[in-house]
Amino acid sequence: MSIRKRQSISEMIDEYFEDMEKWAERVRETLTEKPCWDLKTCAIEPLREITVTATEVMITVDLPYARKETVQVKPIGSASLEIFAEMKRKIRLTELGVTHRKGVIQRFHGWIHIPVMVNMDKMKIQHKRGILEIKLPRKTLADNLRQKRHRSLST
Repeated sequence: MSIRKRQSISEMIDEYFEDMEKWAERVRETLTEKPCWDLKTCAIEPLREITVTATEVMITVDLPYARKETVQVKPIGSASLEIFAEMKRKIRLTELGVTHRKGVIQRFHGWIHIPVMVNMDKMKIQHKRGILEIKLPRKTLADNLRQKRHRSLST
């Protein structure tokens, strides 16, 4: 049995405010309007939808004109995914109705924050007709307890 170090009230408050600041930054990023393309990397952020159920998280990403063999999904930590895909052809911004900028889009690139705890090891990916579907099973209460126990033993 391990002895866990108790935190002082000031440490607990500091930890709480750090968590709140991280949360506020994520909210600010989602609410702040920014262009969905990056002309330096010739990339556009794909449209996506996240559906959370009791047992899994399903992420649907729109990747029209993407070459199937170039689609990459990489876990970043335990709560984010990075998606990358090359396009079959270059698309000029004027084709998208953007007239105040000049440039081309050659690839999709984006990050997705997952709002609940999931098992990244059991991720299932399917790409069909320009739609990428990612299924991630949610972590169970037993998984969470095991992870917390492991963290407390290592500290």
